[in-house]
Amino acid sequence: MKKDISIVIPLLDEEESIVELNDWINKVMTENKFSYEVFFIDDGSTDKSWSIIEDLNQKSDTVKGIKFRRNYGKSAALNVGFAACEGEVVFTMDADLQDSPEELPEMYKMITEQGFHIVSGWKKKRFDPLSKTIPTKLFNWATRKMTGIQLNDFNCGLKAYQNTVVKNIEVYGEMHRYIPAIAKWAGFTKITEKEVSHQERKYGVTKFGLERFINGFLDLLSINFVGKFGKRPMHFFGTLGTIVFAIGFAMVLFVLGEKLFYIFKDIGAPLVTDKPQFYVALISMVIGAQLFLAGFLAELVSRNSPNRNNYKIEQEVG
Repeated sequence: MKKDISIVIPLLDEEESIVELNDWINKVMTENKFSYEVFFIDDGSTDKSWSIIEDLNQKSDTVKGIKFRRNYGKSAALNVGFAACEGEVVFTMDADLQDSPEELPEMYKMITEQGFHIVSGWKKKRFDPLSKTIPTKLFNWATRKMTGIQLNDFNCGLKAYQNTVVKNIEVYGEMHRYIPAIAKWAGFTKITEKEVSHQERKYGVTKFGLERFINGFLDLLSINFVGKFGKRPMHFFGTLGTIVFAIGFAMVLFVLGEKLFYIFKDIGAPLVTDKPQFYVALISMVIGAQLFLAGFLAELVSRNSPNRNNYKIEQEVG
């Protein structure tokens, strides 16, 4: 029987908080009469996290667990959880007790009654140090500008999805920060956010360092390029190559024209190879040709991909 709610919780060494979080979820779900399942995805923990999950599974049929042999990252954990869940609405949340299960009923209604594809949490009031909040604000600003999705907190772990969304996207690398962008490129454009409460971390320490902001920016460039040009790379490389080649060719014409002018006026003309414009033009034409060739090679790879015509169809009639 299909559940109302599936909750996917990636975790790494969170033995202190698992039982408390599960009890909190169970309390909220019972009060609101939801049928539900909770997937704890153990991302290679070295503490007692997995044994606690096994014990909870023995006591309740709502608790399910998946354990990785080693640490693969949050994106891998979410992708596996998305594949396994069956709920009408799928939630993601962190295991550190900083996300409140009390927010789930209202977010559930926004999906089921208001028709949103994704509802993202917005931790407007945070209990994080400035070393984390300031880079986060810059990261969110850049992401809004590049994706066109007006969310204030892309990296909030508390999100709600229609089941069909998580079944039609793939999360890999460190792309969990950009699931709204991935969903948008897949055709799920009804994306909104809800202000949610942010709890101070009760146990342990964060598993993410400052390097996530560097990786996050690189992933942002990657997801935007793949989303826009993944099935038509020649449109990007070919256009860029044509522009660069045209600039170089125009400079060649200018240098030759200047040379002919000096000859016709019988003026001592400097050697073409002594002019810096000649080398700039030469380099531009070479780079332009290489970009164009890169576009052709990318097109060949794309057209030989088994997923080249894998388009997501929402409905059919007849």
